[in-house]
Amino acid sequence: MLHASSACDLLLCHIYAGVMLSSMSIPVEKIAEVALSLPSDARALLADRLVESLDPLTDDSVREAWATESLRRRDDVRAGNISTISADEVAKRVRTLLK
Repeated sequence: MLHASSACDLLLCHIYAGVMLSSMSIPVEKIAEVALSLPSDARALLADRLVESLDPLTDDSVREAWATESLRRRDDVRAGNISTISADEVAKRVRTLLK
């Protein structure tokens, strides 16, 4: 089984090889097809890399602020100050809202 980073690297190599062989851009549909065939952890890593490429956190103060906020939220959950809901419940609520 491929690790997420290896699968992403494989996808990028596949895309690069296709570009080199065809001397043309690969249609987004083909990239999506290959990406969707990856294991879920690899798709998550790829999605993270794509989002990061759109809005990189290059400003250290922004990165630090988000790190502080994520730790605060984690601590609130662990202390029982806020309640969480399952991913299934989130998906159910989203589907309801989209109807």
